[in-house]
Amino acid sequence: MLCCTSSGCITSRYLENRSIRENALTNSLHLLRWRGPEISVRTQSTLRRYGLIETYQDDSQICLHRLQTLNAQNPDTELAYALSELSYVEGKIADRDGRSSDAMNHYGVALTTSYRYLFGDQLGEVRNQYDPQFRAVCDLYNESLEDLLRLLCAENRLRPGQTYTIQTANQKFVIRAEMRGAWKEDEFDHYEFVSDYDIKTLNNRHTTYGLGVPLIAVRKPRGEGHPEEEYYPEGLSYAVTALLRCSTEPSRGGRGTGIHSGTARSGNSHSIQQVSHTNEFGAADETAVCVLEFFDPLRANQIQLANDWVPLETDLTTPLAYFLDSDEYRKRDRATEGLLDPDDAQQKRGLYMLEPYDPNRIPVLMVHGLWSSPLTWMDMFNDLRSFPEIRERYQFWFYLYPSGQPFWISATQLRGDLFAMRQTFDPAGQDRAVDHTVLVGHSMGGLVSRMQTIDSGDDFWNLVSDKPKEKLRGPPQDINKLVSALEFRPNQSVGRVITIGTPHRGSNLANTTTRWLAGKVIKLPRMAVSTSTRLTRANPGFFRDTRLLTEANAVDSLAPDSPIFPVMLRAQRSPNVKYHNIVGVLEDPPLLAGRHHRGDGVVEYNSATMEDTESELVVDATHTKLHMTGKAIFEVRRILLEHLEEVDSEDRLAWAPHSATPLMSDGASGMITDVAPNMSGGRPSVYQLMSSPPGGASRR
Repeated sequence: MLCCTSSGCITSRYLENRSIRENALTNSLHLLRWRGPEISVRTQSTLRRYGLIETYQDDSQICLHRLQTLNAQNPDTELAYALSELSYVEGKIADRDGRSSDAMNHYGVALTTSYRYLFGDQLGEVRNQYDPQFRAVCDLYNESLEDLLRLLCAENRLRPGQTYTIQTANQKFVIRAEMRGAWKEDEFDHYEFVSDYDIKTLNNRHTTYGLGVPLIAVRKPRGEGHPEEEYYPEGLSYAVTALLRCSTEPSRGGRGTGIHSGTARSGNSHSIQQVSHTNEFGAADETAVCVLEFFDPLRANQIQLANDWVPLETDLTTPLAYFLDSDEYRKRDRATEGLLDPDDAQQKRGLYMLEPYDPNRIPVLMVHGLWSSPLTWMDMFNDLRSFPEIRERYQFWFYLYPSGQPFWISATQLRGDLFAMRQTFDPAGQDRAVDHTVLVGHSMGGLVSRMQTIDSGDDFWNLVSDKPKEKLRGPPQDINKLVSALEFRPNQSVGRVITIGTPHRGSNLANTTTRWLAGKVIKLPRMAVSTSTRLTRANPGFFRDTRLLTEANAVDSLAPDSPIFPVMLRAQRSPNVKYHNIVGVLEDPPLLAGRHHRGDGVVEYNSATMEDTESELVVDATHTKLHMTGKAIFEVRRILLEHLEEVDSEDRLAWAPHSATPLMSDGASGMITDVAPNMSGGRPSVYQLMSSPPGGASRR
């Protein structure tokens, strides 16, 4: 069973460095040819048309100067395109030869010229968005900006909140770098370019086409004094798109060389200006003033430039793969550590967020199964996040836990970890979105998830003892840990549960042989075992079955004859929670499973199906791949959209706090509840939806 249930646990490479960066202009400008780069046939035609082809062949710099003059005098898209393309080609040549100042100048001209082509009023009546040239100008803008940013990065100049003055022999640019959205100016440690990498392992790469340079922004830890840091894994990286907002008026350039930087002025003004001055020859020159902006593509996939709404060029997948490919994850196998040594794996147990906490987006918490880790969810996470309607309303969290311990212990710990998270980010319990949380569990993770929504009463306790728990003797902390692990009440913040390939009645692969093998290789958690052992010794004859307390591991807990399953199946469920199920049934089952097997190779259909679900989807897939299939992912999307419809239908209802019911915990690591003790037996929620104005009679 251990071999069969491993899913996503083998360390894989998620990223591969490109030998040559991806560039949309590689073919059209022959960037990789030994004689390249070369201007396109269309630009050559324009030079012939204006009598400049011989000049270009003799001296490209003189040709550029004359082309700039002609472009300023004639509102012609062909001239603007030729100037932008020729400037970029000359920039690549200077960059290749190590002349960074000249390269910056040429990239700057290509950038500002292409920007005016796209948005300037001078070409407004002659621009043709159906002409392939229009997209080619977009590529010139994007690639010029990327190459300019690479030069800035090489000099450690790419810092939001700074103003950079780039002076070259022929041009002067003032660039003000600003962060957009919820990020702080010092949020990131450094930036990488997505064009340097190829995606591995993940099934899909999700990108959008438009303007801007997709970047990988590596998050900078905030250090001590910030309790929220424990929820963000080390080396976390985000998707960012950089865009340069320029003036749409022509500029003629300045004099001098060098780069200077200073602190940017505060404010979020998007206006672009030109600074006029008189040069040493007495002629009026202009300095291009631009704003370099950093956007979060999860929050904005289009922006307004000039009077147009423009889509951003984005890449959501490569930054995710960059994080997953870090040394921290490739050197350690969290799945195997959590299986074989649950005690040691407790140090990394907890909720993890791959995006900043957002009080306005509904959490989707993904819970892995036996011999697995959050890595198993990356394909589903990557694909779900590609849908704008999903990423705009949901945030995704992941739970990492030692899968070698009995699943009811993991369920107890998840209960406590959810409470601790709420106390960290929303101690007053006012974030409405969190109260609509969706749990998604694969395999054993589905059992851990469903246990957050059941009311077990004393049924679990009765499995181990027929005596009242109040008569149990021992240290209060030990008693509380044991009792809380055997008593569950619904978490009122959970609104929906999706289980995928979950053995609701156990798995036949948890047989005598696999349980014997698991008992030999899995180290049981010392704290749980020592606590149970101390209480067993202090209370002789008190427990009817001590094996569940001191010997059971994850494989034992999944055996069909485990007494836990009948209790779970008959336990009361929260009336406010809806369940959905995705089940694997192989059309051609493997020989090991048997000819008459009906299931996913590990979990039989009769164990995976449930009668209390809103929906059930059967997918032809193996247990380890079920949650990675397109059908399963699209079904989860459907369910999440259905969840949104129900949440939105309640938007007209007022949200009012209960008068005196704070969030509370009544155990060090155990019983977590979002209601105060109520002797009458009722359990009022912390917050109530008002279907009528305050003082009305109708309450929900």
